[in-house]
Amino acid sequence: MSSNQKITGLIDKLESNQIFVFGSNEAGAHGKGAVLQALKFGAIRGVGESIQWNTYGIPTKNKKIKTLSISKIDKYVQKFNKYASENTHLIFLVTSIGCGYAGYEPKDMAPLFKDAINLNNVYLPQEFWNILQ
Repeated sequence: MSSNQKITGLIDKLESNQIFVFGSNEAGAHGKGAVLQALKFGAIRGVGESIQWNTYGIPTKNKKIKTLSISKIDKYVQKFNKYASENTHLIFLVTSIGCGYAGYEPKDMAPLFKDAINLNNVYLPQEFWNILQ
């Protein structure tokens, strides 16, 4: 394991400059998975994407709660990467996005975050690092 890896562990509290990055749906119908923790950190029902208080939603499901294609999720991840690169004063703690209710595996999702490796303020789950190395 490289010493420059920034690994997301269990996230049960946040510092004021930390952002909980979670998988969402385009409707912001927050009900299951990591989004329940995100609600505690400020996720807003009805908002499915982008920054919301100390959270950032990346949709993995559409408004009808059907799983999005990898290419569609990738577009949302790229928007996230751009936001993170423009907000270096914030620390982004990425959960295992897409690997819960969306039904993807880390091998499917981790490559979407390859550009985040070079962002000093983005932390990824160990299972993503295992694939990105």
